[in-house]
Amino acid sequence: MVPLFLILCPISDHVNAEGKGQLVYVIPVENTVESGMVSFLERTTDEAIEKGADHIIFEIDTPGGRVDAAGDIGELLAGLDIPNTAFVASRAYSAGSYIALSADQIYMKPQATMGASGVINSDGTAADKKAQSAWISAMVSAAEANGRDSLYARAMADSSVNLPEYGAAKGEFLTLGPEDAVEVGYAEGIVNDRTQLLHEIGMSDAKVVETSPTLAENFARFLTHPVVIPILLSIASIGLVVELYSPGFGIPGIMGALSLILFFYGHVVAGLAGYEAIVLLILGIGLIVAELFLPGGIAGIAGIAAVVASLMLSSADMGHMAMSIGIALLLTIVVSIILIKTIGFERGFFRHVILNDSTSSEKGYVSTVNRLELIGLKGETITPLRPSGTALIDEERIDVVSEGSFIASNQQVKIVKIEGARIVVREEN
Repeated sequence: MVPLFLILCPISDHVNAEGKGQLVYVIPVENTVESGMVSFLERTTDEAIEKGADHIIFEIDTPGGRVDAAGDIGELLAGLDIPNTAFVASRAYSAGSYIALSADQIYMKPQATMGASGVINSDGTAADKKAQSAWISAMVSAAEANGRDSLYARAMADSSVNLPEYGAAKGEFLTLGPEDAVEVGYAEGIVNDRTQLLHEIGMSDAKVVETSPTLAENFARFLTHPVVIPILLSIASIGLVVELYSPGFGIPGIMGALSLILFFYGHVVAGLAGYEAIVLLILGIGLIVAELFLPGGIAGIAGIAAVVASLMLSSADMGHMAMSIGIALLLTIVVSIILIKTIGFERGFFRHVILNDSTSSEKGYVSTVNRLELIGLKGETITPLRPSGTALIDEERIDVVSEGSFIASNQQVKIVKIEGARIVVREEN
């Protein structure tokens, strides 16, 4: 193990001289690793290249995040021609450890840790073996690309690797403290702060440019967070459904539309959604609205398909987006059932397109008149009854039927029964 005082001691005066007139960019890698972080790092590294930076420091403090986003960041770091350093200020867990291993060199603060890189699904369960194998391979490749022993990278992502001497018995993921990281070659040194780090990399007198996410980038990172996406989609779908039960266009509709706008705004700023997704969304909404006025259902089905396609095109992870859409759909169905049972179709938009009137007897509507007062009256048949025909009863022509037998015309008959609209007669002898 390298003694701490040797790691922290100044290396020589000529190193300070090396830093004069040079430029160092400091780029934070903080909070959850997601698609918005990729967009931020692309912007800031491009800026560092344009300004002619001599070194880039990635200050890492993250609990991890999305594997796909970490992969994009790893590729970004691997493609940099500018020397770069990962400075683990506190945590470099999971995706954070992969980002650190992708840098040219690593320095850590005395209290920092790095590792615990098992890959899990968004619901907290272990990923399938295929995903785990791919992630372990990525960790190993990142370590080997910078001349590090891949055993420890594998142990960070594979709990079956047994390294009890570093606190990772079989069944546990490896997490390295700074001294252990230096010992196994996963860190070049331990420093207390950025000033000491600059001294270690020979940039003590260099000009330091600190970068930070813009307000739009921070907002986009929030909006593209894996937890926020299903919330936005749920609010959008539920808000628009509730709006159908509201008079005019009110708060539910505004909330639904705003949630949908925020979803696409975040994904556009993060570089995930393009114009094709926006066009599909607008087309889908237009078809769904048209379905309310057109018969057949084809426009509605095509509209829903277009909206779903626009959401999928905006996602970096099809699986997570499908799960988010499923959550939103399930919640919307539940809310719709509650609204139908409590309100029905008598309010809001539905009152204009659904006929709720009925021809009830309370409103004066009757389907037939039961003329019970005719029972017992006598008359004469005008036409033969086979078994129906016409009879003259009390000077009124009435359609009648016989009890079943034939009755000739000009025969005396008596009304014996009223069955709704049927007036039954019997021949009088």
